[in-house]
Amino acid sequence: MTSRYLPYATTPARLLAQLVSDVVVVVWTAVWVLVGMAVHAAVSTIAQVGRQVQDGANGVAGNLNSAGDSADNVPLVGDSLSKPLRAASEAALDIAGAGHSLDTTASWLAWVLALAVAAPPILAVVMPWLFVRVRFFRRKWTAITLAATPAGEQLLALRALANRPLAKLAAVSIDPVGAWRRDDAIAVRGLANLELRAAGVTRR
Repeated sequence: MTSRYLPYATTPARLLAQLVSDVVVVVWTAVWVLVGMAVHAAVSTIAQVGRQVQDGANGVAGNLNSAGDSADNVPLVGDSLSKPLRAASEAALDIAGAGHSLDTTASWLAWVLALAVAAPPILAVVMPWLFVRVRFFRRKWTAITLAATPAGEQLLALRALANRPLAKLAAVSIDPVGAWRRDDAIAVRGLANLELRAAGVTRR
């Protein structure tokens, strides 16, 4: 028997099935992570537009404000020239604020949509896979622990009598129940091995 800490079977067929399921889960998860990243990138372009609008509007507002300050120095008409320039600067600042809001909202929305697209299909596959794997690990742990003691081995043999096919029981002993009652060591070990194999564990 291999280490009880490994979450894999030692029987070839079940081990192959577990490895295949692991590969499928990894590939499935990777595909949907890539899909989520693509959605995030697509929505993030809107946030990039918002940042560009914000930066451009801030630059325009700064230039208009500087022009207004310069217009103040023009004799007689300086005040009349500076007012519309400062008003335009404030309007540009409002546009910059709208660009900032667009950037913030689109950045948040990009993550929400990416998770909304990728998480459900990933969880739909990973959660059942994880449940099956944890259940197998607990069963393997229990079986190996029982097989380490004579009383536990008898219990495994009794479970085999109750759960394994008749043909497999007959292959161990012509009278498997009688052998178990007589505490026939060879038969009990053979029956316990049947239950261990059903749990995905082989014993030399």
